[in-house]
Amino acid sequence: MGPDVPLLNDYKKDFFLKRFPQTVLGGPRFKLGYCAPPYIYINQIILFLIPWVLGGIGTLLYQLDILKDYHTAALSGGLMLFVAFVIQMTSLYARKKSVTVERMLNPDILTDEDEYESSGCADAETIKFIIPGKKYIVNTVFHSVLAGVTCGLGTWYLLPNRITLLYSNIGGTVVIFIFGWLTVCIGEYSLIINTATETATFQTLDTYEFTALMRPLYIIFFIAVDLAHRFTVNLPAIEQINQILHIFFVFLPILWAMGTLPPPDALFLWGMEQVLEFVLGGSPMSSHLRLIVMFLVSAGTAIASYFIPSTIGVVLFMTGFGFLLSLNLSVIGHSVLSGKIRQRAPDKYKTLHNNSKKQFGWRDYLFYFILLVLALVEASLLHIFVGFSAFTRTSPQTIVSYILMVLFIVTWLLREIQSVYIFGIFRNPFYPKDTRTVTVFLEKQTRLVKVGVVRRILLTLVSPFAMIAFLSLDSSLQVLHSVSVCIGFTRAFRMVWQNTENALLEMVVVSLMQLLIYNKDLWWNRNLDTGIRLLLVGMIRDRVLQFITKLQFAVAVLLTSWTEKKQRRKSTTTLITLNIVFLPVVMSFIVLSTLLSSPLLPLFTLPVFLVGFPRPVQSWPGPVGATACICPDTVYYEQMVPSLSAALGSAMAAGSLGLLLPGSHYLCRFQDRLIWILILERGYTYCCINIKGLELQETSCHTVEARRVDEVFEAAFEQEEYARALPLNEHFGNILTPCTVLPVRLYSDARNVLSGIIDSNEHLQAFKDDLIKVLVWILVRHCYKRNRTPKKLDETKNNGMPPLIRQPEWNNSPYPQDPNDSDSLNLETFDEWSDNDFFDDESTTKKDKKENGQLKVLPSPVLPIPGSVESQSTDANSTETISEDKLFKAVALGLPAVDKGKQVEMTHFPLLEFSCSHSQLLSIPEEWRSSCLPKSRINEMKQLFPEDWYKFVLSQLESFHPKENLSNILEDITKDEVLKDLYIHAVMSCYFSFFGIDSVVPSPSHIFRAYNSGINWSLGLDWLTEKPELFQQALKAFRYAFKLMLDKASLGPIEDFKDLANYLEEYEHDWYIGLVSDEEWQEAVLHEKPYLFSLGHDPNMGVYTGRILTLQELLVQVGKLNAEAVRGQWANLSWELLYATNDDEERYSIQAHPVLLRNLTVQAADPPLGYPVYSSRPLHVPLI
Repeated sequence: MGPDVPLLNDYKKDFFLKRFPQTVLGGPRFKLGYCAPPYIYINQIILFLIPWVLGGIGTLLYQLDILKDYHTAALSGGLMLFVAFVIQMTSLYARKKSVTVERMLNPDILTDEDEYESSGCADAETIKFIIPGKKYIVNTVFHSVLAGVTCGLGTWYLLPNRITLLYSNIGGTVVIFIFGWLTVCIGEYSLIINTATETATFQTLDTYEFTALMRPLYIIFFIAVDLAHRFTVNLPAIEQINQILHIFFVFLPILWAMGTLPPPDALFLWGMEQVLEFVLGGSPMSSHLRLIVMFLVSAGTAIASYFIPSTIGVVLFMTGFGFLLSLNLSVIGHSVLSGKIRQRAPDKYKTLHNNSKKQFGWRDYLFYFILLVLALVEASLLHIFVGFSAFTRTSPQTIVSYILMVLFIVTWLLREIQSVYIFGIFRNPFYPKDTRTVTVFLEKQTRLVKVGVVRRILLTLVSPFAMIAFLSLDSSLQVLHSVSVCIGFTRAFRMVWQNTENALLEMVVVSLMQLLIYNKDLWWNRNLDTGIRLLLVGMIRDRVLQFITKLQFAVAVLLTSWTEKKQRRKSTTTLITLNIVFLPVVMSFIVLSTLLSSPLLPLFTLPVFLVGFPRPVQSWPGPVGATACICPDTVYYEQMVPSLSAALGSAMAAGSLGLLLPGSHYLCRFQDRLIWILILERGYTYCCINIKGLELQETSCHTVEARRVDEVFEAAFEQEEYARALPLNEHFGNILTPCTVLPVRLYSDARNVLSGIIDSNEHLQAFKDDLIKVLVWILVRHCYKRNRTPKKLDETKNNGMPPLIRQPEWNNSPYPQDPNDSDSLNLETFDEWSDNDFFDDESTTKKDKKENGQLKVLPSPVLPIPGSVESQSTDANSTETISEDKLFKAVALGLPAVDKGKQVEMTHFPLLEFSCSHSQLLSIPEEWRSSCLPKSRINEMKQLFPEDWYKFVLSQLESFHPKENLSNILEDITKDEVLKDLYIHAVMSCYFSFFGIDSVVPSPSHIFRAYNSGINWSLGLDWLTEKPELFQQALKAFRYAFKLMLDKASLGPIEDFKDLANYLEEYEHDWYIGLVSDEEWQEAVLHEKPYLFSLGHDPNMGVYTGRILTLQELLVQVGKLNAEAVRGQWANLSWELLYATNDDEERYSIQAHPVLLRNLTVQAADPPLGYPVYSSRPLHVPLI
């Protein structure tokens, strides 16, 4: 697609031009797209102005000194409440009436979504169109009450005298009064008439009608500040805030239309995250429930510290709870719960244990207990015995601050040398240059691993105790019952453990400022305690980092719109010029989005920047990992996640992935796999992440960006030894910065063209010969495993008699034998041929099955029927139970139907016994004994049966009885002719089902179809498919034989039976040979079979291909993404799909962008907007 692909197609453009004015005005539909009666517009205008009219009545009475201001608010609010109820009842009546008189007409799906049929200005259809009404009765009442409250308070808020007192300017009063009431009317219309679709859309569906509350809630918030100003002591700060908010109140419709203000649900979650992180010292959480619980507990801790009467109690309380709340409490609780379940219900514990990600052991509990005790002891001793002193150059706190500075510099340097680039620009000279093989990389990384261990110890064990010493010695803790001290130090003591690196940076900055600023009368030193200083420094640190990354993202979007030729549109020059001319406006948007911690939204990913609404770190409303576009490729990501998580934990602990912050994004690459990683939560010695897998079947856009990702990683990791020491990052402007490579246990994917093997007559002929051997090997082993039971043979009470089986009676058929059977066999003769023989040859047509296929169990006058259900003698003197095996049940085929009421004499077949008593453990199932071949063909094909191989396979079986001589037993079994005949007929029948009776070399297409269980129809195939168990074993043997043919062609011929058996044993234990589409294939991947093989066909090239997956430890490349670039593109995606409904698969904003990785970023979004093929639940990764 070219760069000038339309941003919106014609239909979506018309739809957007109708929807946007509706959003601006709060719901009135003045642009319908068709000619509507005038009363449609007049009715909407009247409803829109009702709040202003009712408020104007109250305002007039106040200005005339008839009513007090609060009486005015009550009057306007009461009138609005009454009108709102009338409007809602009218809508409810119209909906019921329209349902009663609804016309039974087929709706026209091509009509406009807003088009309707009306016959009057006040008929039911008109009312339904203008006032859709509420879905729930509760909302009908609540929204009406809220409308009355909003109108009453809005009247009070916009009284002209009140505005004049704030500004002392008549012109300003008039402007604020007019446009302020316009804001109130917009909010009221959206609440009670028709809710407008908001540009700031967080939830995909507005199930509970929260969207209608958005605008009134913001109006009430502005009014609440004014009420605080009215009823509190005159404070200059509140008065100034009130003046500013009155001005912003006028611009609320613009902010709503631009989507800058968040909806209530997003505002609630975002607000809790910000307070938890920057006020209470916590971290954004991996789920909404965890966020709410942690917020309440953390707030309760800060409040409780306010009421502790002693300083030592405050220090111990803050230290202890700061440590405990920074731990992974959910995993600890899960471990405790599973321990109790293990004691009470072991079976349930196994299920819980298998589903859990990490189990805490006694060592973990002991480690954390020791740390807690040491922290409490240190804090109490320093607080009691060292005492408080002012921060001077020789005070104990100053000495500790010097130690913190050294720790910060050392840990920062040790972290930087762990990554491939320093500052993302210069290549690290200490990083291994050869990262192509795991062995070489691990050898060269030994020094960095040792450095990482040192850094881990300093960051995990040394730095927290140094920071606790710094806080415990602070003189601010002398002041009890101070809100600022409780909030500031509760946050500080928790940050020591929650995010040690950031806490270390904050304390170093505060210490430097204390040392550099000597003026004690300065605001920083006079009015702020250490805890609040740390809080402010933490917020500044976060906002500065956000500003830098947002600025990098904006510059990348602006520059690449011109430098990337495929991104250069006709409007590019104009947009760049406008950005330069209005640079202060653009910078103000970047600053505003930074202050709000909201994404910088590039409209349609063009250099047109807006401020997106603030939202949680996850960016999406649903539970993490709850949805994904599941496909066959999902299993490859699912298999690699445990190993990847462990490798990520080691890299994070060593510092190879840079500074770990919630909301950071990483991209991993291996062969055709792209893994997207999001950090959800950070705590002491753990990190919670979400791993997503992107599609493997690459589209054109996907391929372009994947190729650029490969180029970025190759430039970083595949450096030659003679390369210059500090090369620059050639792709510095890209949003992807390489970090490191990780050894991960996963499947490598290799595909080979099989031309020259599968089309070789020599190989195909050898394949036919090998197939018989593989069939023998498969069936013998399968029957042996199938028949083995814990019961010993010598325990069977058969009076010492050997197992019996019916003797073949080739000439006892009641039907005349077809003379053609003696000479040849073809498809036409199969339907007519029937023979009651040793193997109960069964007819293949439905008619023959019904007429001649009746199976009758024949009683024996002397002996119990071998294989019958266990029976008990009716003799009163004998209670002996006769054990019988189903596999040797004597049956007759083709006998006439017999009336149960009549006694008919039955034919009894002579029985033949196995020559070895152990042969029954190898006997084939009864349903396999029928044959699809006549006796003449069976005798001919006996010559193909490899008797030597058959004997060798039997000799490789396990011992039957440890006390007996194994060699003698196996020798007796190999001499059992009856058993051998069973296998000859079973093997050759399967062989005949695959290839028929001809000795022609099969074609490659025949091999491919048979491998894919798409064998051409034949009577032999019907016979085989009627026995699913045998069919699966035969298909398995066919695939093994095919893989054996490939191995012989590539590795050389097989010398003896032992080598052949080794090949087959390896296939059985280490390989899965089948199809990618098989369920067993996915199970084999999840169970980590070492090798998987499948046969495929490329229709474009007309060649057959072999695909081999090999499980091994390989290097996965990891890079860090610009988090603000991801958030900005996701914000645009949300706006474009949920508001503009621009779901065109070829839209501009989804086209490939090699620098912004636009297509990959869209894929990684949560469904339904994105389409990752795999998304994990929150994974708790240990960092120690």
